[in-house]
Amino acid sequence: MSVRVLIVDDQALVRAGFRMILDAEPEIDVVGEASDGQEGIDAARSLRPDVVLMDIRMPELDGLEATRRLTTTEADPPRVLILTTFDLDEYVYEALRSGASGFLLKDTPPEQLVQAILVVAEGEALLAPSITRRLIEEFVRTGGVQQREPPAGIRDLTSRELEVLRLMARGLSNAEIAKELFVSETTVKTHVARVLMKLNLRDRVQAVVLAYESGLVQPGAPDQTA
Repeated sequence: MSVRVLIVDDQALVRAGFRMILDAEPEIDVVGEASDGQEGIDAARSLRPDVVLMDIRMPELDGLEATRRLTTTEADPPRVLILTTFDLDEYVYEALRSGASGFLLKDTPPEQLVQAILVVAEGEALLAPSITRRLIEEFVRTGGVQQREPPAGIRDLTSRELEVLRLMARGLSNAEIAKELFVSETTVKTHVARVLMKLNLRDRVQAVVLAYESGLVQPGAPDQTA
């Protein structure tokens, strides 16, 4: 089955550009477009897309609030990919906290855009781990992240699950975590699933945010993704 995509952006040329790229992909079906956040919410409710490409800065209702409403009020919310022109836009971090599954720069190459949509539709969520990690670290350093107590579920994690959570927060993929811990990728996927379940998290993005906000991972931790 193809992945149903809704494009939400206030610039018609941007929407047309994304549609042209995605219409050429047999695995993707663009089911609609919207020019602001409220139109995007209405379209998502009626068209039931799997993935919403959501701009941030739009009239009427911005993408941040639209994302929050979609991911918190819908019984079966779509995955939301935030579109931005800046990889350190403060609104991007807030969007991740609001329930977005990741973000893309608007100048992302077409093949990466397509791959990102397919990955998110499968539930993987964290698209550009190193970029997302740098973004969160920047806001931790500048005081943009509010520190909070670790959730009670942290105590239920095994030492290996806690280790996997920290590696996820540092931006490592499942394959990279497997290499780091000398285990199979299947084993890593099992650990990731248990971490998300025990902490009542939707996906890896929420896990990364939680790890930084609760102090489980500190900014400037050694980068092992190179």
